[in-house]
Amino acid sequence: MKTKKAFILLNGAEPAIFPDLSIYDLVCAIDGAYNHFEAKNIVPDLVTGDFDSIHTIPTTVEVVNTPDQNFTDFDKALAILKERGYYHIDVYGGSGKEHDHLLGNISTALQWKNNLSISFFDDFGKYFFIKETIKIMNVKGRNISLIPFPSAHEIFTEGLLYPIINETLTFGKRIGTRNKASEDEIQISFNGGELLLYISNL
Repeated sequence: MKTKKAFILLNGAEPAIFPDLSIYDLVCAIDGAYNHFEAKNIVPDLVTGDFDSIHTIPTTVEVVNTPDQNFTDFDKALAILKERGYYHIDVYGGSGKEHDHLLGNISTALQWKNNLSISFFDDFGKYFFIKETIKIMNVKGRNISLIPFPSAHEIFTEGLLYPIINETLTFGKRIGTRNKASEDEIQISFNGGELLLYISNL
C-alpha cells in the first residue's frame, strides 16, 4: 500500500524554490506560512495553527484551529497528519529567521522520530534524524554532517572523506560536522543514541 506523503510549510525562511507540490498527497501551511502561499497564489489543502501570525484566515481550504499553547503549531500539525495516516513528512521553512524556532523544530522532530519520517529542506540542504542504519545515493562531493542529540554510539561510516570507525559523538564534546562524501554512495550505522544527518545541496 502506498504511504501517504505530506508537505509542510513552516513560518521560517521561505524557500527560494518550492518543490513540485503535485507529488504530495497533502500540502499544509502552518499558521503564518499561509501568507507565503497566498503571496504566490498557491492554494494548500490544509491550514492549521493558533493563527497568531496569519494575515488572512482562508475560507476556501480546510482550516483547523489548534489554540493549545502547551504545544507548538508544528507539533500539533504532526499530530493531525499522523492521525490522518500520513507518514512521510517533508518540511520547508523550518530554519531561518529566529533560531529558537529552528531548535524547537528539531526537538519536535526528535519527539516524533519513531512515529513519522520527517525531513527538513532549505535552500542549502536537507537534514533529518536517521535510524540505526542508512544508505544514501548520489551524494558524492556534498558536505555531510553527523550531529548527535546528545550522543550517538558505535558509529561506522563508509564513503566519507574522513571515516568514522566505531566512535561515539557527543554534543558539547565532539560532533561530526563538515565531512564530505568521497563516494556516490555513503552508509552510516550507529548503535544507541540519536543522530541528525545533514546533507548539503552542493
